[in-house]
Amino acid sequence: MEIIKWKPDVVITEKGISDEAQHWFVKHNVTALRRTRKSINDRIAKVCGATIVNRTDEIKESDIGTKCGLFEIKKIGDEYWTFITECKDPKASTILLRGGSKDTLSEIERNLNDAISVARNIIFDSRLCPGGGATEMSLATKLMEKSKSIPGIEQYPYHSVAIALEVIPRTLIQNCGADIVRTLTSLRAKHATGGNATWGIDGEKGVLVDMTKYGVWEPYLVKVQTIKTAVEASCMLLRIDDIVFGISKKDKSGPSMSVSGPQGPEDYEA
Repeated sequence: MEIIKWKPDVVITEKGISDEAQHWFVKHNVTALRRTRKSINDRIAKVCGATIVNRTDEIKESDIGTKCGLFEIKKIGDEYWTFITECKDPKASTILLRGGSKDTLSEIERNLNDAISVARNIIFDSRLCPGGGATEMSLATKLMEKSKSIPGIEQYPYHSVAIALEVIPRTLIQNCGADIVRTLTSLRAKHATGGNATWGIDGEKGVLVDMTKYGVWEPYLVKVQTIKTAVEASCMLLRIDDIVFGISKKDKSGPSMSVSGPQGPEDYEA
């Protein structure tokens, strides 16, 4: 009765509901949902503007959610689904995916998660990088120019990283079935002339296009994290290689021991 006195339309709880409680809810025309997951319950509270309470005697008027416009139950397939819609200023939402098979649903869910992650990254950092391998080729061109101005063996890391970055546009060209050497050379020359840092590869036709006009962009956060991960993996492999090389070199040299004094009976002969 402590709940009913607030005249709710819907009661949602993470725990079970006794038969007596169900009887009183039905008698006062109250819909009750039981055994909802904590994560779902938190989202429902954000949508309805409610506050989750642990004791019925602690309920206050401000805890009651009044922002829900429509509560309904629909049958989709063989299962029943509860919908809370037409809410005022909702702070959470649910996306319901439907497909003909599990594989189709998995693919749709993966694409949706990717899109949501991209939107999240843009909200945290609105900076964008041109896609189509334009960013990688621009970095490769600058690193290659820098390597030529450094004497000695210190130029090789710059040169190697520049070659590694060109793998991205090369792979895009290969996937299109275009001439890899000719197209990559044209793109490299385009970036070397200056002022063409946004030119990349059309992923369908395999030709050079300006990404500002083509409309392909990548989040700055993703691009930076990709490069950082690649550099860290390379450093880890180099450290492991140094350790393995040192161990193998030590094994080949063998243990050395110097012992003085007589070693056998012949050493005692005069």
